[in-house]
Amino acid sequence: MPVNTNEFTTEIDVVQDDLLSYRGDGILVPTVSDCKMRSGIAARVKRAAGVAVERDAMEHVPLAVGAALVTDGGKMNVDYIIHTPIMEQPGMRVGVENIRRATRAGLLAAAHYQLDSLGIPGMGYGENGVPHDEAARAIIDEVRAYKGKGPSHVTLLDRSGDMHEAFITELGEG
Repeated sequence: MPVNTNEFTTEIDVVQDDLLSYRGDGILVPTVSDCKMRSGIAARVKRAAGVAVERDAMEHVPLAVGAALVTDGGKMNVDYIIHTPIMEQPGMRVGVENIRRATRAGLLAAAHYQLDSLGIPGMGYGENGVPHDEAARAIIDEVRAYKGKGPSHVTLLDRSGDMHEAFITELGEG
């Protein structure tokens, strides 16, 4: 679904798939402010990309919620990994505003690095405290509201069927 942001159009696709399978310019990876990729999708990205990605990110900590840090894609099929904290400490409950801030920071970083395509997973949902529909709405609202140049293509993807359905419903495709 194309989203017109003034002169620039961002196309949004939804795919039920693993972020690790995404092929594009970059991926957004939700993390903790210390950038240790210890659990969830961050830990899986570290295993796929290589420990050097985490080591590079940790050289710049602490990273505030609402900030982003870009590392190379390591061994993954992307050029860049955009690390965006959604919580300050491991195990904290995540609020919708943190999801919004992380998404916005990721989009700004993607534009700064002139990425044309970006994979964004569901984040902050489930045991982290935010219902699937609210997490999807926060991410999609930020992509729709973004007025910068690039990325021109955003793929929202998650292995969770519930998150996939929430993305589709929030885009109005369901």
